[in-house]
Amino acid sequence: MSKTMTSAVVPDTPLLPTQYDLPCDDGIPMETERHKLQMQLLIDPLLPWLAQREDGYVGGNMFLHFSEAQLKNQDFRSRSVAYGLGPDVFVVLGVPKGERLSWVVWEEGFAPDVIIELISESTAKTDKTTKKLVYQEQVRVPEYFWYDPFNPEDFAGFSLDNGVYQPLSEDEQERLVRERLGLALVRWSGFYKDVEATWLRWATLEGIVLPTPEENAAIAQEQAAIAQEQAAIAQERADKLAARLRAMGVNPDQV
Repeated sequence: MSKTMTSAVVPDTPLLPTQYDLPCDDGIPMETERHKLQMQLLIDPLLPWLAQREDGYVGGNMFLHFSEAQLKNQDFRSRSVAYGLGPDVFVVLGVPKGERLSWVVWEEGFAPDVIIELISESTAKTDKTTKKLVYQEQVRVPEYFWYDPFNPEDFAGFSLDNGVYQPLSEDEQERLVRERLGLALVRWSGFYKDVEATWLRWATLEGIVLPTPEENAAIAQEQAAIAQEQAAIAQERADKLAARLRAMGVNPDQV
C-alpha cells in the first residue's frame, strides 16, 4: 500500500529526538476500568487482522509527537492537549510492524490514519473541541472518532475533507464504515472480561465482528469438540457395520 508522507507536521530541525529520547505517556491512567477494557477490545482483535497485511500498526494510550512545538514545551506530563497528546486508540497503515514506545511522526514519516478517543464526563469537552481541532489542523488525521463506553449514544465519526472534518453517517446497519481500513465500527452488546456493556468493536464489511483472543480460543475449542464428536459418530457407525458383517460371516477387514 502506498502512502504520501505527511508534510506539514514533519519538523525541519535536524537531529530531532527519537522515540527513545521522548516520553511515551503522561503517567495518568485511563478514566475507568471500562475505558481500559474498551481500549483493549479495539486493539487486541485488530492485531490478527493487521498480521494478514504486510504493514500496519495499532497502538493506544501513548504519546503522539507530531511537531516542534511539543519539543519546545518541557511539561510533557501536563494535561495540555498541544503538548501531551495521547490518543486512546490509533491505527497507522503503510508502516513497518514492530513495537513502539510512542508515535513520533518525524521519525515514522506518517501520522495516524485513524484515531479513536474514549470519552468521559471529564474529557468529553476537550475531545470534542480542542483535540478535534488539533487532529484536524495540525496532525491532519484522516478519520477521527469518539465513543463513551458508559453512554453508547455518544458515538461520532469524522472524515477529513479538504482539511476540514465532515461528520460521518451510520449506514442502515448502524455502523460507521471505514474505507481506509475496509472495516466498520459497530456497537455490540455483550460480555467482555466478565463486564456486560455496549462495546465499540471492529467488524468486517460483511458484518462479522473481529473476535478477541478469548473468542478465537472458544471458537477453536468448539470446532475441536465438533470434530471429535463427528469422529466418534463415524467410528460408531464403522463399528456397527463391522459387527453386521461379522454376523453375516464376512471379515470386515477383507471388505
